Amino acid sequence: FSGVLSEGVLRALLELQEQLANTTALAPASGKEVTLSDVCYAPLNPTQPTLDDCCVNSITQYFQNNVTRLSMTATQTNGKETGTADWRDHLIYCVNSPLSFKDITALELSCMAQYGGP
Repeated sequence: FSGVLSEGVLRALLELQEQLANTTALAPASGKEVTLSDVCYAPLNPTQPTLDDCCVNSITQYFQNNVTRLSMTATQTNGKETGTADWRDHLIYCVNSPLSFKDITALELSCMAQYGGP
């Protein structure tokens, strides 16, 4: 992995996404404050969506937009070799198996997005 795809870049992306998700705007015609959950595509909860229901396509969804999951490490043994599984291993697995509810690394994280879809 290069500097373009590093844990630091993913952390910065998570922070930016959180700021954008919490942005509000005033609808001039109605005078109502509008949030992302008012206008987002929420396929699994279309009638009363929360921010967690919004389908936001991002690489960070492989970690359910959760910095704790992004930071996780686990000792993993493969045959006689022992190493550390981290975000890179999870990402590689999920890119190849995006519908998985649990990766095959020692992390055992889901590849499903925060909103529940792939």
